[in-house]
Amino acid sequence: MSIWDYANPRRFMVFSGRVLPGLAVLSVACLIVGLTWGFFFTPDDYKQGATVKIIFLHVPAAMMAINAWGMMLVASVIWLVRHHHVSALAARAAAPVGITMTLVALATGAIWGKPMWGTYWAWDPRLTSFMILLVFYIGYVALWEAIEDPDLAADLTSVLCMVGSVFALLSRYAVNLWNQGLHQGATLSLDPETNISNTFWFPLLVCIVAFVLLFITLVLLRTRTHVRLRKADALMARRMRV
Repeated sequence: MSIWDYANPRRFMVFSGRVLPGLAVLSVACLIVGLTWGFFFTPDDYKQGATVKIIFLHVPAAMMAINAWGMMLVASVIWLVRHHHVSALAARAAAPVGITMTLVALATGAIWGKPMWGTYWAWDPRLTSFMILLVFYIGYVALWEAIEDPDLAADLTSVLCMVGSVFALLSRYAVNLWNQGLHQGATLSLDPETNISNTFWFPLLVCIVAFVLLFITLVLLRTRTHVRLRKADALMARRMRV
């Protein structure tokens, strides 16, 4: 069976209905284990003290805020090329989840930044690009809500998603492009000298997996809701014609 078979709404509903319970349980379990391990069973940092433990929320949320937009981009391109309605609805479903992840990343970053930088906010390249990404998220959701024709809304939001991807990339790589910013370098690195200690790395990895699973769970759940709403609108329109 090809992956494109799941673009059929009926097959998507059957498949997602089967995997959702397991994904939900696994994501909650990983969240509990990762956050408990990170906040209660890791030592304080020798420089940042207990403040460093906010990393277990901030880093996974920031990663998913960017990757959520990447998922929306892929789904939007699929819509523009193949006009699979499930892909457009999946992109729509991911946007509010992405907004939440972005807000969590910004809030935890501000809490972390206050004792480290002496301020909650600075117009650092990465912070600024993240704020612009949030504006694009909100604009994306607003555009979906403002247009009644669902196919036209999918077309326009897909174009907006492609434009906003520039800032998603900047949010990801701003630390590497602008070294003069306040924001620290990448937390995770292939270089063992710059990568965080294994004491923090292993619980952080569990938290990242938890956020990924949570994102997939929420997107599947919201996509199923949008599929049902679209079907209900189609039935209502058919009855009105009769």
